[in-house]
Order: sequence, then structure tokens, then C-alpha cells
Amino acid sequence: MKKRKREVDPITLAVVRGALETTQRQMTLTMERTGRSSVLTVSRDFSNAIFNWSPEMIVQGQDLPIHLGSLILATKAVASHFDGEIHPGDVFIHNDPVYDGSHILDWCQYKPVFFEDEIVFWLVSKGHMADGGGPVPGSYNPMAEEIYAEGLRIPPVKLYDKGEFRADLFNLLVTNVRTQENIAGDLRAQLGALRVGERNLIALLEKYGKTQVKECVSELLNLSEMHMRKLITDLPDGVSRGFAMVEDIGHGLGDKRVDVQIEVREDRLKIRLDAPPQLPYYTNSYRANTTSAIYLGVVMFMKPDPPYNEGMYRPVEIDYGPLGTMVNSVEPAAHVASTTCPAETITDAVRDTLTDAYPSKAAAGWGHCSCINVSGIDPASGKEYVHMMVSTLACGAGALGGVMDGWHCIGPQAGLGGATCGEQELLEAHYPLIVHDYSITEDSGGPGEWRGGCGVTCEIEPVGHTMTVVVWGEGRKYPASSALGAAPSWVEVKLGSVEVIRRDGSVEQVEGNTMLKLEPGERIRTCSAGGGAVGPSWRRSPDLVLEDVRDRKVSISGALAEYGVVIKPDIMEVDEGATKQARAEIAQKAGSHGV
Repeated sequence: MKKRKREVDPITLAVVRGALETTQRQMTLTMERTGRSSVLTVSRDFSNAIFNWSPEMIVQGQDLPIHLGSLILATKAVASHFDGEIHPGDVFIHNDPVYDGSHILDWCQYKPVFFEDEIVFWLVSKGHMADGGGPVPGSYNPMAEEIYAEGLRIPPVKLYDKGEFRADLFNLLVTNVRTQENIAGDLRAQLGALRVGERNLIALLEKYGKTQVKECVSELLNLSEMHMRKLITDLPDGVSRGFAMVEDIGHGLGDKRVDVQIEVREDRLKIRLDAPPQLPYYTNSYRANTTSAIYLGVVMFMKPDPPYNEGMYRPVEIDYGPLGTMVNSVEPAAHVASTTCPAETITDAVRDTLTDAYPSKAAAGWGHCSCINVSGIDPASGKEYVHMMVSTLACGAGALGGVMDGWHCIGPQAGLGGATCGEQELLEAHYPLIVHDYSITEDSGGPGEWRGGCGVTCEIEPVGHTMTVVVWGEGRKYPASSALGAAPSWVEVKLGSVEVIRRDGSVEQVEGNTMLKLEPGERIRTCSAGGGAVGPSWRRSPDLVLEDVRDRKVSISGALAEYGVVIKPDIMEVDEGATKQARAEIAQKAGSHGV
């Protein structure tokens, strides 16, 4: 790879880069502080980005990766759709995956920024709406066989036309969803974020001039591209193949396998997916969402340095396989669960295949999400509420070999820590429910030299009303992927689970994705999956295992069974002699299995 001469003054470049990144963060703060629905203000299930004139993404914020990759295609689709009809003061809105949206719950607004009669930037704000219409509150309809049964589809349309607000269109959108006041407020929060971004970018252009700012933007894209090409060049050329499984979560069509082939050639990466035909169920992924999942797998493995922008992805070529598959779906495929499943499976297939081929950069898998949405009529106000329990989405992160253990309570993988659970007391204040338990699940993290993060137990009860619960997601059959000899011996506790506790104390296991009713005095308990590990568990320091036992991340029996560490329960110390013997037995057994 040839070294390229830098044309832009580095100090000016740093100032412009800082101004762009600050603008993106201010957009994020605007969303967080002015949104109305808890899925935005508490859980931060939104993303903001800045694009150049092309449009290419030039600032990828610390938001949700599953949003950001798809925005690359979506922004181009919207700009192309309105080519020749884009004017100062326009704002576009869109959510349709047929036009490269991610899924229809992610409503996205786009604002072109004009300066000296030219589009210099695009500002984009994407937010998960608490409800997108359709027959099921929250729009995760486990019975949907087509996209038409999932919710409101919005092709690219103008919300503002030359600065004129289209109140009729706004009314059409909010009329078709539940919790209309909140969602109207969320849409206005997005508009506020766009206005904050535009104000900052105009000031930047006025200060440094259009030519110099555009040169800096181009240089930032080139820097990101250069960093990624260098990382790819460090990998030996070759072709690797792998796969990951999509769980059957209630459609009765069996588990499905997603295959991947990855070719490294000099400073380029070519990725091809092969998957079964799309299903009459909501675990299909349209092209833009699949793009996000692939990019996430690449970034998790490569771990590139900033700046983070579309330049990172220039060396990555994607072959989605034929149209009409689970990973390259076409209308009318149902798809609402796609941002987690099968997106997490696609990410796993890419990252795990790279890890197997190049183990020096090993990265383990995250737990797959198993979530609930809740809704009902609040007895205090008489109004309908809808809430996605992001606290049940949070799972364990995968370890990075030689770098760090996995984070606890951080997922899902699609958000990579960008979404938050928030204070459970806030949820109790917002909604008629009680949170009885919200805690790290002991022994749920994958055992290894570098341990996986723990999942979360969450237990809630409705107050004074009948609550509708939609159970969706997966992670209940296959544990998170581990690497380099790490493997759980206690598989069941690494998986997600959902249970209903009736008034008489009986417990019902919920196996698939479904809808159910919960009465006061009844509870629903979810356990999310833990993250994967890296390296044989018997190589982990006994002191670190003891620390995990003291923190209740690993039980005393789990320390022995999965790490070969014997803990004296009366004094909570390591029995060094017994540990040496136990570890020798584990190492011998592992060796006999080819580890």
C-alpha cells in the first residue's frame, strides 16, 4: 500500500474533525433530552450521523451499529429518490426497508444542509419508535407472515417542503400509531437534533469556508480508509468459510444456517453470504440491515482506530447472495425482529470466521437478545402505554483475547453498548409495573482465560391492570460463540430464558416468540444470555476467578466445574493444592479432545 501525501493542514483538520464530532454529540444530547418516549430518553435507542454532499457518512457517532451501517445505504436511497427535487428547508422522513431502511420501527429523518446554493452536508437522525402501528403493540408481531402485518411503512416523503411543514403528513403518521403524544414528541426531538446540527455546520462553513471544510471532510474519509486497509494488509491472503445458526423461535420451520465466505486479498476484504429462502416470519433481513450486521462483524474483529466513518468500509465488498433469502429479503418479507435476529447471527458468522482464520485477533460472540415488550392501559391515567423492556435486551459481551473480559449487562450485540437500560425506578415511575429483580445472572458468562460477560435477570409485575407481553428474540438454544479452546460445560445457564410465574406459584416456561397476558400478582422473569470467552478456562488466573466468585459473577460450584478452581467457602480463599489437581484434570481432558 503506497503512502499518500496529506494535502490538508493537520491543525485545521483536527479542528474541523472536532467540530463535526461535537455536532454529532450535540444532536445526540438533543434527542436524549427532548424525546418523549422512554425508548429514546432512557434507553437511547437512536442514532445520529453526518454525511457529506455525495452523500457519504463522515461522522459515525457512538450510537447503535445496527442503525449506522444501514444509514449508509438509506441516505443514498433517499437522496437518489428525490434527485432534482431537493431544496433548502427540506426534511425527508422514511422507514421502509425496501428503500434501504433497517426495519420499520426505526423512523429516520434527513436534512440537506445548503451553503452558497450547494448541498455540503446531510444530517440524519434515526430513532426507534415505541410503536409503529399494526395489530400488535410495539409492532413486534410474532404472527406476521408479511411486512403488511407489522406496521406502517413510510417510503421517502417530505416532512418539510422548502421550509413549509406538512402538518397533514405529520398527522397521518401519528394517527397510525399508539402513544401518539409521545411519538409526536419524538419526531419533533429528531427535528430539533437536525436543526442543532445545521446551525453548527453553517457556523463551521462560515468560519473556514466551503472549500477548506470539504477538503478536510475528504481527508477524514481517506484517513479512515487508510487505517482499515492497513489492518487488512496485516492479514495473510486467503479464503475462509464459516457459518452461524438462526434459532427456530416459534415458526416451526427449524433452525436456519447462514454461511459466509471471506476472501482477504492485499488490502481488500470480500464477503459473501449464503442463506435459506426468506421465511413467512419476522426473522428476515433486508439488504441495508444485513449491511449493518456485516460491518459490525468486521469492526468487532478488526478494531480500527478513529476516525469512524464510511471510509472504513471502502475496502469491504459485499455479495449478499441471491434476492429473496433471509439475508437479502424482498417485499413482502416480514422483518421487524431483523435488527437483532438474524442480524446478530450474520455478525457472528463474519466475526467468528475471521477469528478462526486469524486467531491472534480473537473476539468472542455476545449473547443474543431475548426480550419482552409490554403494553396496556395505565389505570392512573386511562391512557395506553407501550414499552420495549431494554433491560431484558441487555446481555453479556464477548471477551477480546489478550485484551479484556466481556462486559456485563451491556448488549445487545446490535447496539454494542450504545443502548442503555436506564434506572429501573424510572420505568416504575413511567409505567404501571413493579421491577422485582434486576441483577446479573451468576455463571452466565462464558468460561475462559478471558471470561465472557454475564447476562441479566429481570422480573416484573403489572400494577392494577392486565398487561400484554410480547416475547421476542432468541439466544435460548445456542450459547454465545467462544474462541481458542474456550467452551462452557454448563450450557443451560449461558442461555436466555423466559418464565411466567402465576399467582399460585406455578412456573410456565415460554419457549417461542408469542403474546401473552399478565394479571396483577403474576410476574414474568427473563434471563438474558451471557457472552462468549477466549482461551481455555483452566488458564485463567485463580485470583481472577476468586474475584468473580466474591462478586457473584461465578458461583463456587461454577468455579470448580468450569475453571478448575477450588474455593474454600468458609474463608473465601483459593485452595491452591486442590486447584492444581483439578486444573490438571481439566487440561488433560481438554487435550484428549484436541484443545
